[in-house]
Amino acid sequence: MPRPTAAQLAYGSATVIVSTIAMLLLSQTSTGLGVAVIAAAALALGLLVALTVPAAKRRGRHAARTGAGAPAAEARPEPRTASAEHPVHH
Repeated sequence: MPRPTAAQLAYGSATVIVSTIAMLLLSQTSTGLGVAVIAAAALALGLLVALTVPAAKRRGRHAARTGAGAPAAEARPEPRTASAEHPVHH
């Protein structure tokens, strides 16, 4: 199973916090059982949101495509030699 991305963690955590506060305020519960049910529901909702946030695509060798399916041009630096860096003047 791949590790969650930072966006997935952020959205899931924010969902848990906001939904817990909203449900506690709306339900006005004060019993331990009510708070436990709301906390469990908020955790389940946060997990659902974190799993549905699209993960960032990894850029691999063959992942990048541009235009109509043409491979992206890879920028490869030219190999440098000692003579290219320090020209000798006679």
